[in-house]
Amino acid sequence: MRRVPAKLLLDHSSVVAPALLGKVLRVDLGEGDVRSGRITEVEAYGGLDDPASHSARGETPRNRPMFGAAGTVYVYFTYGMHWCANIVTGAVGDPQAVLLRAVEPIEGLDAIRAARPRARRDRDLANGPAKLCEALGIGQWANGVALGADVGGRSIRLLDDGTSPPAVPLVGPRVGISVAQEIPWRFRVPS
Repeated sequence: MRRVPAKLLLDHSSVVAPALLGKVLRVDLGEGDVRSGRITEVEAYGGLDDPASHSARGETPRNRPMFGAAGTVYVYFTYGMHWCANIVTGAVGDPQAVLLRAVEPIEGLDAIRAARPRARRDRDLANGPAKLCEALGIGQWANGVALGADVGGRSIRLLDDGTSPPAVPLVGPRVGISVAQEIPWRFRVPS
């Protein structure tokens, strides 16, 4: 597997999002705890002109990573109990990101199952943005970190094993938001 070229992340989030389908998200938590999954669902969030984006009202301490370089990880806490992870896209200062909504686990399955004991089936281990973070061990430690950077022995990498994105991904409206729901920027691998 090779790293996804940084230039792939320089486009608008709505272009990058479907290109991430099929890529591998690999999290190394240190001490041999490596977990990975193939990206199966994502959502794009545009910059300042996207009312559903965390960046729509400008830069804040919470969303600061979105204003950084493409390939920065933006992790936020939601509903007072869940982490969600995004990959920043586009140019510095143009705050766009792709929310990682689901992965199909492919490495570290025992650790993933242990992290998600309530999941009844393997397909339910990481089929939502909060489940994905819980399963792969992504939390506040990853916020603002560049893909591939080492943070106290932990890292997140975006890899390409040669699996192409689907020629025709499923496209639909974003979910879990209260504005701009009609924008079809949710992309999924067909089942």
